[in-house]
Amino acid sequence: MIQVENLTKYYNDFCAVDNLSLTINPGEILGLLGPNGAGKTTTLRMLTGFFKPSSGTIKVKDLSIPEDTLKIKQIMGYLPESAPLYHNMLVFDYLDYVAAVKGIPRARRVARLKELSELCGLADIMHKTIDELSKGLKQRVGLAHALMTDPEILVLDEPTSGLDPNQIAEIREIIRRIGKEKTIIFSTHILSEAEATCDRIVIVNRGRIVADDTTQNLKNGDGSGSSIFLSLSNADSEKAMALIQGVKGVHQVEAKKAEARGDCRFEIHCKVIPAKGSTEIDDYDAGKALYLALRETDWIITELTHKSRSLETIFQELTRGN
Repeated sequence: MIQVENLTKYYNDFCAVDNLSLTINPGEILGLLGPNGAGKTTTLRMLTGFFKPSSGTIKVKDLSIPEDTLKIKQIMGYLPESAPLYHNMLVFDYLDYVAAVKGIPRARRVARLKELSELCGLADIMHKTIDELSKGLKQRVGLAHALMTDPEILVLDEPTSGLDPNQIAEIREIIRRIGKEKTIIFSTHILSEAEATCDRIVIVNRGRIVADDTTQNLKNGDGSGSSIFLSLSNADSEKAMALIQGVKGVHQVEAKKAEARGDCRFEIHCKVIPAKGSTEIDDYDAGKALYLALRETDWIITELTHKSRSLETIFQELTRGN
């Protein structure tokens, strides 16, 4: 659907996007994550034809930027972080005006506005001026604007920025519904939002892609998989350490200070091991094997807690410092 190769953007001597290459598949919901100044907005503005790249190529279907920019804009909807709305207009009048500008025939406009009001939850505010609306409702109006021509591709720049938790949940639900039929690219600072909504996550830092995969694969990408916190009672520390190290999937074992005298406590780092006969990752193999091994002893398990690496931790590791 979208093919980006060696995309670069300079502002004078500052490189905002640095040799970025990316393929976005049809029907995919892709989340673009990164700290402030990482190049997310600049990348989206180049994808939508609003910024001209300093170098590199962008192809959308069989079209190229800048040669076919107008045709690409016709199959793409774009919602900037601050929706460009006319605040003195009624919601209905504004969307009707957008429909006219987009070339939707008058006979079709009312039906299209009704469809969008239902999809974006605008039915109760169509008679209000945009200036009266909360930021969350303004974002919905901007989303309706972006969806006016029923585009194949939807690009959203920080669509939930500044919204309260309820408004975020509402926008997330709309994105999920739209994502069943369209290719969606959206940037966000909210990691839980990306994890809950996206099929795939791309993390950028200082204009470069530092990670590109599904959430689960990102969590397991370094092979560490997860950690297990284990506490044992009535156990010999050295023998327990030796047993744990012999369990398949265990990568590293660290002895921790136990809360009670005579107890043993360990933090166990596990490798990622594919399930037998499958390429799918089974991150719980080590935990299962560990439990079965301990069950054969007379030691008492007082804690066996499994903890996966969080997306937040991965984000911080990839974007912190240099």
